[in-house]
Amino acid sequence: MTGFPPSRHDAVDTIRATGWLPHVQRIDSPNRDARPDDTPIELLVVHNISLPPGEFGGDAIAELFTNRLDADAHPYFAGIADLRVSAHLLIRRDGGIVQFVPFHARAWHAGVSRWNGRERCNDFSIGIELEGTDEVPFTWAQYARLIGVTQLLQRAYPLAAAIGHSDIAPERKTDPGPCFDWRLFRASTGMR
Repeated sequence: MTGFPPSRHDAVDTIRATGWLPHVQRIDSPNRDARPDDTPIELLVVHNISLPPGEFGGDAIAELFTNRLDADAHPYFAGIADLRVSAHLLIRRDGGIVQFVPFHARAWHAGVSRWNGRERCNDFSIGIELEGTDEVPFTWAQYARLIGVTQLLQRAYPLAAAIGHSDIAPERKTDPGPCFDWRLFRASTGMR
């Protein structure tokens, strides 16, 4: 992760050209497809995830996003192993970043969702998972990476807002949860 990003200008050019962040771990997820034609990327959706719930580290999140999660490895996994989900990015507790889906592709992170009267938020959003839970504060390393990535994405795409998964699917989701510091994030990025 040393040198992320190599320079803001080079990183933005790479994002625009390829959809991938430079100098981060890349694990391709098959759980993606094309965005609808002429659909600008306008929304950043912040999530949290831990697998098993409340446990950090390990490969279970990457295994879920690549359809390789062993249903027998933990009792909780039996109920989710067949899900076909992904996010564009995962930011681990130590600030490490894993990218699963290029930004120009549609990741399957939002599910049934609605924002400003528009349905199907996956069509026009980028999904970023923070390794964590609703009950545990996120780390400074995670905030630093999330803020840095958001600033790059603001230069690469016409992002209008950043919101939580709970804002677009309030009947189903609570993440990123009450421990997420929206005030810090918004003050550092200027995102509404």
